[in-house]
Amino acid sequence: MREPGAVVFLDFDGTITRRDATDAILDAFARPAWLQIEDAWLSGRIGSRECLATQMALVTATQEQVDRLLDEIGVDPGFALLLDACRADAVPVHIVSDGFDYCIKRILGRPDLNFLTHLTDSHIVSSSLRQEDGRWRTTFAHPACAHGCATCKPAAMARLTAVGAVTVFVGDGLSDRYAAAHADIVFAKDKLATYCENASIPYAPFDTLATVAHHIGHLSTSGKVFPAV
Repeated sequence: MREPGAVVFLDFDGTITRRDATDAILDAFARPAWLQIEDAWLSGRIGSRECLATQMALVTATQEQVDRLLDEIGVDPGFALLLDACRADAVPVHIVSDGFDYCIKRILGRPDLNFLTHLTDSHIVSSSLRQEDGRWRTTFAHPACAHGCATCKPAAMARLTAVGAVTVFVGDGLSDRYAAAHADIVFAKDKLATYCENASIPYAPFDTLATVAHHIGHLSTSGKVFPAV
């Protein structure tokens, strides 16, 4: 890969995983009011930080119940291929998520997957989720941004990108829209793809992360497209 190289940023829920872990928890264990809070976020009345903190306070599940649910959430079959492709070309990979560290580590650390051992040089930037006194509590270690995001993905990307490097962002949802606007190369599917089309943000479509892995070796450091996409 030619200098100055590239760095890959991955959304987690719905991108690395086949299902959004936070939505799965809320759908299974939260009081119905979480849907009104979701509507407030979708309409732009609140940011995702306020949305997630308020929603998770409505969850009544035990830790064991949440763990069983998380253990059933699958990972994109192309994730391993993408990690291998990035490792082969010495491309750093980081996870930037509006979701929670508890879910990320539980899913990627499962013995049948054991992906955490392949991410020792990667940063996982996310919100924090812990159960205390029977309640699920959220904390946000990163400064709030103008959009009220749980995790300011553009700020994380800027912090983790070397000067002159090409930023590649891969995502699927509306929480990824600000990251997509700041990336040099965007892979998008589902709601993020629709957003990119409406906002005139160039992107390459993908169904699985195997597509991204295929093109990592063909990055152009002078533009915002993959030659073969």
